[in-house]
Amino acid sequence: MCELFAASLNQPLLLNNYLKEFYTHSPNHPHGWGLACISGSLVNIEKEPIMAIDSDYLTQRLEVPISSPVVLAHIRYATMGTMEYVNTHPYTLNDYKNNAWTLIHNGTIFKYSALDSYIHIQKGSTDSERILYYLIDQMNQSYTEGNDLFYFFDKIITDMSKGNKLNVIFSDGSYVYVHTNYDSSLYYLKKEEGTLFATVPLSDENWQKVPMNCLLVYDKGQLIYEGNNHHHTYYDNQQDLNQIYQTYSNL
Repeated sequence: MCELFAASLNQPLLLNNYLKEFYTHSPNHPHGWGLACISGSLVNIEKEPIMAIDSDYLTQRLEVPISSPVVLAHIRYATMGTMEYVNTHPYTLNDYKNNAWTLIHNGTIFKYSALDSYIHIQKGSTDSERILYYLIDQMNQSYTEGNDLFYFFDKIITDMSKGNKLNVIFSDGSYVYVHTNYDSSLYYLKKEEGTLFATVPLSDENWQKVPMNCLLVYDKGQLIYEGNNHHHTYYDNQQDLNQIYQTYSNL
C-alpha cells in the first residue's frame, strides 16, 4: 500500500516536521513521492518517481517552510503502473469551470468497469488517475455544484468502494474530501490550525482513526459533511492479493 498525508487548515501551520516524518517511511514505499501545496485555484505539484529519501531535491524542499490552506502528499508503492513521473501522485485535473482538482489514492481498484474508458485518455497507467478522471467527468456531465456536490460524490464513492480498497483524498482547493474503507489505514489529528490526515500517526499527538465507510468533507479544517455509512469495508483476500502480485510482477 501507499501512504497518504493531507492538511486542511484555517490558519498557517508549518507542516515540515510532519512531512519529514512522513517521507522517512519511503523505504517501504519506494516508487515515487509527491507534494501538492494548494491555495484556492493555485496548485503547485512537485513529484519524482524515486524513493523520497533518495531525493536531493525533496531534502532541500523540506527545509523551506511549507504551509498552505490545503496540502496533499503521497509516497507510492506501485500495484498498477510503472515507476514513471506520469504514474506518481498527486494527480490534478480541471473541471468544466476550469477549477483544478487534486487527488491522492492508497489502495487498488480491482473491478469497476466505469473506469475502463479512461485507460486510453489518461496520461499514465494507474487506477488512481482514472478515479480522478471519472469523478470530474461525472461532475461535468451533471453540472452538480454547491452542497449537492457532497451528496453527488458520496454516491459515487459508495458505489466505487464495493469490493475495492479505496483510501482516497481529493480537493478543489477549498474543500477536502476524505474516504477510507480499510481498517486502521487512515488517521486524523485535530489542531487549532486545522485537521491533518495520515496513513499512520506522524507524532506523539492525539491522532484518531478516520471514521470508515463514509465520505467526509472538510472546509478549513472543520468537518462540514459526513455521508451515510455504506458498510463496504475492504478485507484482504487471496484472490485480490494474487491479482496484485500478477500485476506487480509485470511492471
